[in-house]
Amino acid sequence: MKILRLIGAEIAEWFGQVLIWMPGRIGYRLRSAVYRRCLARCGRGVVISPGCFLRDKKNISLGDHVTMGSQAQVYAAGTGKERIEIADHVHFNSNVMVNADMGGEIFIGRDVIIGPNVVLRASDHRFSDPRVPVRTQGHAAGTIRIGDDVWIGANVVVLPDVNIGRGAVVAAGAVVTKSVSDYTIVGGVPAREIGKRGRS
Repeated sequence: MKILRLIGAEIAEWFGQVLIWMPGRIGYRLRSAVYRRCLARCGRGVVISPGCFLRDKKNISLGDHVTMGSQAQVYAAGTGKERIEIADHVHFNSNVMVNADMGGEIFIGRDVIIGPNVVLRASDHRFSDPRVPVRTQGHAAGTIRIGDDVWIGANVVVLPDVNIGRGAVVAAGAVVTKSVSDYTIVGGVPAREIGKRGRS
């Protein structure tokens, strides 16, 4: 019986890898059909490109018309408290990482555009005790909230416990360590206000 379980697990792993990388219309439709049964929610018109990886799907909700570019990664595993909720009409470019592993929560509003190579990380490693290796000190769970109508440029990093307000724009390459007000444009490392939308 143990060998049959092992073989079954191997077949499931192989199928999962084929599903992730399957190209063409069949790949898109098959991923949509499978993820509709695995995710906490999978809305209408969801497009998941080849190479995307979703971990602990039961903790991930996708609204209607969510699009994930190639090799996007969405992680929600670890303690059982993880949660990722993505609203309608959200677009991820290539190689976006949305990571709520180890107790984190990430909420993304409607009509959000996320550029290539963006990282949203809702939990940090603890490192307060210099006598103990960082990798064994566990994680401090946090929350990231992104409002509606936000544009996050390429290569941005958003750290835990950050709220990005409605209509905000985050310039390419920024590292967002503090919350961003509605309709504010931020850039730099660490990110700071560089303008407001609607003002010349």
